[in-house]
Amino acid sequence: MSKPAASSSRRHPEPTPDPGVLRCVRQAVMAGLALVVVWPAARGHSEWIGWLPLWLVGMPLSAWWALYRFRLPARWRNRQAAPRRRGPQARRARRPARARWSQVA
Repeated sequence: MSKPAASSSRRHPEPTPDPGVLRCVRQAVMAGLALVVVWPAARGHSEWIGWLPLWLVGMPLSAWWALYRFRLPARWRNRQAAPRRRGPQARRARRPARARWSQVA
């Protein structure tokens, strides 16, 4: 029996997003950021949709990040993990046994 083929994400480890969608999302981020910086009302709260900077800047930024399949920035990806401790695992100290029925009435 043959093995199943590797998924397409394993064959192409660094997929690039569609340039048209990427340009649109980038423009939405820049427009939302400009609105929040320049127009004080855009820093407020709307009864219909909630906190406006979240929708004008935060959600387009998360869409931009999602286009790159949630990869971390290179600085965080290349950071070395902290070395593991080599000693034995800590053990919980045992409590002395108490007599349950020491005071019989």
